[in-house]
Amino acid sequence: MLTYRINVAGCERDLPICPLNENLSIAGFVIFGDVELTEKSAAALNAKIPAHDIMITAESKGIPLIHEMARQQGKNDYVLARKGKKLYMVDPIEVTVRSITTDHVQKLYIDKFDVERLKGKRVLLVDDVVSTGESIEALEKLVEAAGGNVIGKAAILAEGDAKDMEGLTYLEYLPLFTPDGKPL
Repeated sequence: MLTYRINVAGCERDLPICPLNENLSIAGFVIFGDVELTEKSAAALNAKIPAHDIMITAESKGIPLIHEMARQQGKNDYVLARKGKKLYMVDPIEVTVRSITTDHVQKLYIDKFDVERLKGKRVLLVDDVVSTGESIEALEKLVEAAGGNVIGKAAILAEGDAKDMEGLTYLEYLPLFTPDGKPL
């Protein structure tokens, strides 16, 4: 298996190169189960992000990161945009998103209680990897629909052209790859 070595917040990891289509491959970056990487990435991002009132992420790979960021900030809450409507959600609002790592269109939902937590607040958008920007844009739409003010975007990695995204704070650049594993 082809891999790409990256150093993030002092943690070296070998990421598997995964074919996206016949012309393009990506490096698979997953923080689930990697406590050291999650803790160190959260600390490094917390040192770089703007002042905010609350953070939001989308289900699911951003969850350990936002949780650790909030814990290190001494905050007791954050908002999670769900990928499906849950029975306990009251008056949910939704946006549509197409992610590079998902083979179908998805929806993100927050309910009226999350809307109240975001309304009028300075909100930081958080994700593990930003690539096409579709997921982070969907979060931005949710925050705006809730009456919140997006004051920044944060991710561990900016993949491909995302490194040039306005307002994105990230720790490391992750290139896209040719099918044979060469960085583009």
